Amino acid sequence: MPRMVPDSLTAIERTPTSPSALSSGLWDVLSHSISSRAKVDGYNLETGEYRIVLQGTLDLDPMNTKP
Repeated sequence: MPRMVPDSLTAIERTPTSPSALSSGLWDVLSHSISSRAKVDGYNLETGEYRIVLQGTLDLDPMNTKP
């Protein structure tokens, strides 16, 4: 699998974006990570707004071939 490039990582911050496009970008980041975790930082029951923080470590080994 090709190595993750910084442009791909920062692309998930660009707005506006559809949930589908964001999902694809997040999957790219997560699938190129050797560890990851998520934290629900906040949720508003009245508006449905939420904040999730992702933290992880990208796999920087170009020789790693994940399925």
